[in-house]
Amino acid sequence: MSELVTGEAVALELRPAKLPSRALAVLLDLVVAFVAYMVVTVGVVAATASLDEAAQTALSIALFVLLLVGGPIAVETLSHGRSLGKMACGLRVVRDDGGPIRFRHALVRGLIGVIEILMTLGVVAVIASLVSARGRRLGDVFAGTLVVRERVPLARTGFVPPPPPWLAGRFSELDLSAVPDGLWLAVRQYLTRMQQLDPQVSWSMAERLSADVAARTGAPAPQGVPPAAYLAAVLQERRAREARRAFGNGVAGSADGRRAAEGRAAGVYGPPVMPPAAAPTPPAPAAYGGGAAQTEGQHGDQVEGERSATGFVPPA
Repeated sequence: MSELVTGEAVALELRPAKLPSRALAVLLDLVVAFVAYMVVTVGVVAATASLDEAAQTALSIALFVLLLVGGPIAVETLSHGRSLGKMACGLRVVRDDGGPIRFRHALVRGLIGVIEILMTLGVVAVIASLVSARGRRLGDVFAGTLVVRERVPLARTGFVPPPPPWLAGRFSELDLSAVPDGLWLAVRQYLTRMQQLDPQVSWSMAERLSADVAARTGAPAPQGVPPAAYLAAVLQERRAREARRAFGNGVAGSADGRRAAEGRAAGVYGPPVMPPAAAPTPPAPAAYGGGAAQTEGQHGDQVEGERSATGFVPPA
């Protein structure tokens, strides 16, 4: 099984698609493409009967490239990895890190697919899928993609805890372009499994991953923020950007769902790690006992109010 996360910001444990289901999806796509090609060709030939034979041949080649090569590329790009055959079989093409594919991924898969599927009748694709541990054909290897099953039992779904509410919006201006896909996948898998690990092992892994992310973004975790919470906040920001890029701004969940997720996050990450407290100030003279006690009480109420508002203890 390969634990991945889809581009819709939903953490799932997805299985790589098996060869029979992939072959059936490709067969359905080819049938649809050939039917469309034949219908369009008949219409174009009837409309261009006055042209010479060379022009008709060039037009037929152009239609072949457009419908049987460009068509699947366009469909996979616009549907984020779900062609008609894959939708029928419950499959989807994702990146190696689980994110949605883009035009360059679909272009590489489509161009190499002409050689390993159309020109060799699928023989090369079948051999490559049988050799690959995750059933990837050559197009997937060069494009950095993977075909996975979308229809999995609910019991197999994973849960990546969202960041604590006191970290909301802290990393909206962060540059995440230098973080490689492999590091994102490692962060997602750690956040999914961190509650199953020994606390010391979990903490050391979080520190190492947060240091790697900070080295590539140039923004280390703020003081007092646990490394796991920092990773969750940065990951959520990245997934939010992916979702906005793929589906627009209408991808936010309901208010009740967000509040429930924040409640679960508070139980997972706990309160922020406070910096070491400053040395206590010496007590005031006895002559100022009453006033000092009142001032200390007011200061304590102010500190407590600021802590509840921001999650951090203000400096002394």
